[in-house]
Amino acid sequence: SKLLNDKWMIKNGFLNDVWEHKPWWWDIKVQKLNLSAPLILLPEVSCQKAIEILQEKGYDQAPVVAESGLILGMVTLSNTLTSVLAGNAHFSDPVTKIIYDQFSKIGLEDSLGKLSCILENDHFAIVVHQQMQFNGDGSSFMKQMVFGVVTAMDLLTFVSRHDKK
Repeated sequence: SKLLNDKWMIKNGFLNDVWEHKPWWWDIKVQKLNLSAPLILLPEVSCQKAIEILQEKGYDQAPVVAESGLILGMVTLSNTLTSVLAGNAHFSDPVTKIIYDQFSKIGLEDSLGKLSCILENDHFAIVVHQQMQFNGDGSSFMKQMVFGVVTAMDLLTFVSRHDKK
């Protein structure tokens, strides 16, 4: 049934936009959202330290990224507090114990329409950028860099500020 769902197909990159009456912002690139650089947590950060950092910096969530650049998941302030208070995690545990590992990624060149489809089911999407990196021996590999975290509020703010009507 997912193959019959255009929004699912667009979100997962199997179908280009086929909508006849798209909103004015549908084809605008994600990079136009002008996102600020995200706060990144390494996997060994404790739950206690994550809570302190998120509160101090005024963030609700932060991606957890290994030193290699691999995106492991997302930590949210509310989930961290809930997990610790419920006894499912301890303040001293690493954040990897409580991360959301089910998350959507979107590229800077993807459309706001695709982002809109993602945000219908997810609270956020991690904005990534592919970057070629070279080793000392001249070999290269593609690395995903976290460029930002985007929420429905970011999309709504963009649309309301730039509404063509």
